[in-house]
Amino acid sequence: MLSYRHGFHAGNHADVLKHLVQVLCLDYLQQKPTGVSYIDTHAGAGFYHFGSAFSAQNREFDSGIAKLRAAAASSEFPPPLQRYLDIIEACCKGEAEGYPGSPAIALQMLREQDRAHLFELHPNDHENLRKRFHHSARISESDGFAGLKALLPPPSKRALVLIDPPYEDKNDYRNVIAALKDSQRRFANGVYTLWYPLIPREESKDLGRRLKALSPDNYLHIKLSVQAPAGEHGMFGSAMFVINPPWQLAAQLEQAMPVIEQLLGDGVNSSFELNSAIR
Repeated sequence: MLSYRHGFHAGNHADVLKHLVQVLCLDYLQQKPTGVSYIDTHAGAGFYHFGSAFSAQNREFDSGIAKLRAAAASSEFPPPLQRYLDIIEACCKGEAEGYPGSPAIALQMLREQDRAHLFELHPNDHENLRKRFHHSARISESDGFAGLKALLPPPSKRALVLIDPPYEDKNDYRNVIAALKDSQRRFANGVYTLWYPLIPREESKDLGRRLKALSPDNYLHIKLSVQAPAGEHGMFGSAMFVINPPWQLAAQLEQAMPVIEQLLGDGVNSSFELNSAIR
């Protein structure tokens, strides 16, 4: 299915959570001089302008990154959250008002010795991705689940993998489990980050349990709810699951998440839940 376009949702609460974790994980991996492979299985267009027809339709950024930017002007954020916001602003420098996707964030952070591999199947998003980043990343108009296999293990034996399919197709819930199982078999030491939506469906409700079973003694699971569940398919929050998480990631999120929940949640039904096991 190729109907999903992330531009409709760019800069919302889910992006804030996903990209906060991405930034903190990359920072950790770059503490050593050895090169890092960054692999993005569902890269999207790479950058989203708020004036575009997609972003302007729902204006989800108003209740996401826009609230953080407004609060940052008059408040002092915890260092992990400020680090995320600094990277976002660096990505947007010289641009019309907008928000970077995960490829732009990674490429803002990657060093000369690091490598980026980006997969995107949607032809329009792939073309935008290619035009913007062809000089600094390997970009494939192909299935990221399949492409991931050929890249593991990476030559440097250090990698951050970001998996965030749209989950429009129920098969994506099975695909992410299969992809992570296979990836762990090929490269057990990689840092694997998976985003998924919190929606009132059994596939979403049960995914956390299935993910934990893949790595019961070395994981981090963070869930952010910004409102009460509504309807059968409405997203009321999202989650990130990390296999082989950086040892300080839980403490960093404990600093950042209360501020994010306060600013992006509805104040009545909003909450966050953080669980981890570190080997």
